[in-house]
Amino acid sequence: MGNEALLVIDMSNDFVDDRGGLTAGKPAQSIVPYIVKLADRFLSEKKPIFFCMDAHEPNDPHFQLWPPHNVKGTWGAQLYGRLGEWFQTHEKDSNVIFIPKSEYDAFIRTDLDQQLKEHRIDTVHLTGVCTDICDFLTAYGAYSRGYKTVAHRKGMATFTNQHDLFLDHMKAIFKTTLTD
Repeated sequence: MGNEALLVIDMSNDFVDDRGGLTAGKPAQSIVPYIVKLADRFLSEKKPIFFCMDAHEPNDPHFQLWPPHNVKGTWGAQLYGRLGEWFQTHEKDSNVIFIPKSEYDAFIRTDLDQQLKEHRIDTVHLTGVCTDICDFLTAYGAYSRGYKTVAHRKGMATFTNQHDLFLDHMKAIFKTTLTD
């Protein structure tokens, strides 16, 4: 691997907490310790960690498809539990970067690609929720921009039964390396 970055996708209260507006619940909660450990490793190796988070306006047309979630400035849009604590502890570190996004793919209408290029990244490690939506489409966004992708099976979850299927699709279609 070359220059690597960690992407932590949509690990908000609304996607992870049992009370969240569009929660993956227990499967998402179970991956938090793995992501925290991975973030610690990346930070100790001075590799960037990008927290890519849905950030919607209250009247977002997105809510015609999904229940309201990650509305800017609400409890639901905050990072969940230990990840929120980890971020607060390290947010002043120049290698800890928050990327608000309004689309499934964290590259669309954000500066993620520009920031990865500024850090000379060629490989992105994917974690977070949901495997079959934002994780999958961000993997495509990375692949289509020439990045190598690594999907962390133990660092991803979803609210459907499509977790393994979409990891297999990432491997087959985007040449994503799957790791535990």
